[in-house]
Amino acid sequence: MKRLALLLMLVAAPVATAGATTFPGTWRPLPKAPIVPDDGGFASAWTGREVLVFGRHRRTALDARGNPYIVGRTNVAAAYDPARKTWRRLSPPKPTPSFMDNDAVWTGKEVLVWGQGTRLAYNPRTNRWRRLPGSPLLSIHDGHGIVVWTGRDMIGWGGGCCGDAFSDGVAYNPKTNRWRALAPTPLAGDQSPLGAWTGRELVLFVGNLNPDTGKPWPARLARAAAYNPATDTWRRIAPLPAPRGGANAVWDGHEILVVDGAAGRTAPRVGFAYNPATNRWRRLPPMESGRIGAAAVWSGSRLLLWGGTTRPGSNAVPRHGLAYDPRTNTWSPLPQAPLAGRAQPTAVWTGHSMVIWGGGTKTDGAAFTPERRAS
Repeated sequence: MKRLALLLMLVAAPVATAGATTFPGTWRPLPKAPIVPDDGGFASAWTGREVLVFGRHRRTALDARGNPYIVGRTNVAAAYDPARKTWRRLSPPKPTPSFMDNDAVWTGKEVLVWGQGTRLAYNPRTNRWRRLPGSPLLSIHDGHGIVVWTGRDMIGWGGGCCGDAFSDGVAYNPKTNRWRALAPTPLAGDQSPLGAWTGRELVLFVGNLNPDTGKPWPARLARAAAYNPATDTWRRIAPLPAPRGGANAVWDGHEILVVDGAAGRTAPRVGFAYNPATNRWRRLPPMESGRIGAAAVWSGSRLLLWGGTTRPGSNAVPRHGLAYDPRTNTWSPLPQAPLAGRAQPTAVWTGHSMVIWGGGTKTDGAAFTPERRAS
């Protein structure tokens, strides 16, 4: 019966193939950034005027044999202004004990940067950083698998490493400058949950396996749920038909688009769309290739995807991106970017362009602007 119910919820999508016509638009390389975040964990946010990039830089020295070794780490930050096409270096905050990835969200007044050991806020108007308060809620688990801004709170949920997979969540309110715990969740733990903020709920999808044991989580634990911060309540929803790692989840105003990622040892090139109003999934048409660890943004009419590897363990990274149009249910290739392909780039949508930066050891970027008639 459970399998039948899932099949009924997985609504068949209309037959559609990847569009042969290139999605019209132009790329423009970004000028060289004034920072080199080479220690991983960099994050970005769009402030409405600038793309802020925050990361860590390793300070090295040479031993007696001339081999480099790390002597310390410093935080680095910069802001890119698309209108002026210029970068400016920001005075960074003091070093933090972070060693994992960071996330960044824009509140309308500040950029909040959050990761394990890092809790900071930057105000572009005053050009000042401040430290967010500590909390007993963060003493055991700090830095979460997914971080979103709701319009009122910054919410983090899940995360973990080294066999841990947490299923707790916390929220930070800038007005009160306080943290609070989310209500207990029905979800299984997940180091890297998929999800998106819909404007009303945080919708989350988690994997089926306990990373510590490699065995499936108990059936009583949900694989998908939605959290409403207004009521501090959770509700179970239909699970992702094919859980996968390295995928993207983007809210398009009606559905959450979950695209690509690895399912086991393969990248099936097929995504899914979830409609919270009907609690149903539909299958998206196949992409031309896998895009594991790609960057994705919603342009207001299309999902724009760039970067990512074609399959698990592969170094093949296409230089062109893809555009998905929910209205026609088709994929189209983007023009080839003036960047070498890479996995894990960061991307923001400025209202006019998709700005791509970094990824792996890369510290360059470019902006893609769709033609007006196409947007």
